[in-house]
Amino acid sequence: MFTGRRGVVGVAVAAVLAGVATSAAALPGGGETAAQGDCPQVRAKVERLEGRITPNACAFMRRQIAFGELPTGAPPAIGDLSHPRVKAYLDIFDEEATLWEAGSAPQRGHTVIGTSITGSLRLAPDLRYRGTDVVADGSVMMFGQWNEITLKGHKVAYPQIARNVLGDDGKTLQARRYYDRYALFRDTVPELAPEALFDGIADLGPAPRGPAPERLRAAEIPDRLAAWNGEDVDVLLARRGNARLSGPGLDAALTTETGKRAYLQRFFDTADVRFKTGQAAFGRTTTYMEWHGTLSGPKGKDIPFGIVERFGPDGEWELYFDTLPLIADQAEIGALFQKLAQP
Repeated sequence: MFTGRRGVVGVAVAAVLAGVATSAAALPGGGETAAQGDCPQVRAKVERLEGRITPNACAFMRRQIAFGELPTGAPPAIGDLSHPRVKAYLDIFDEEATLWEAGSAPQRGHTVIGTSITGSLRLAPDLRYRGTDVVADGSVMMFGQWNEITLKGHKVAYPQIARNVLGDDGKTLQARRYYDRYALFRDTVPELAPEALFDGIADLGPAPRGPAPERLRAAEIPDRLAAWNGEDVDVLLARRGNARLSGPGLDAALTTETGKRAYLQRFFDTADVRFKTGQAAFGRTTTYMEWHGTLSGPKGKDIPFGIVERFGPDGEWELYFDTLPLIADQAEIGALFQKLAQP
């Protein structure tokens, strides 16, 4: 779900995480499948699945996909936790789970999380998503997905990483979501939407040739964290070499050093980040790395913020984060969501 000011519930990518919660053994063939480390029903429904697929990871993924396929039907009333899709959503979470959404403090527990999702489903009852690049690393799950919703008659589509830490039963203990909320407003309420952060960023000159860079290794994590906190564009670029950079605000991946440098410099010129190391998930060809903490910029200080990096098998370097707190303050974000909720 998306939130603006406290009490303003926006559109639901919060809904992208859950499904019908059962243990792996309780799902049809679930215990046997998970024990084999394969989870074939999930593999058939996502673009890429890698990693250490334990029973709890398999159970989580099957529920997540089931939720994505479950029609909302009549949207729930605000606070109606008995609605079938709301129940399916909540079944993924431990009773005391926390859920972190872009730009806000974590929510805790079924009542708070469930009430938020009812507002989200009222605004976007047609929410659907498909799994893209998914990496399971035991209790850590990085679920890449492509979300599609309708807002004010406009089809809106955008990528997201759903990062989860799972309990033994596959229920989420801690969830974080990484996506750009600006995508919700660009075409739906253009009269209020601020100027996009990365307008004008583009490649200049020919793309370099050469092999794709190696994926991030665990031993490199401290140095990469230092590069993000130190706004060291040279280090961030040097390690990724000829990788193609994708991120919020880009219509196509950047391939030249000039384009990639301009993108990162625009970010650091606006955002002063203070990150800690988050979760990492290592697959056979794909690695996800999470950085989380706060940002300060022209629109506020010490705002909860994070970035997920994806390093893919064919030279992909993808960033997932929310640009909205960099271009709008809390009052402006609240006004955007209020406008979005109006008929």
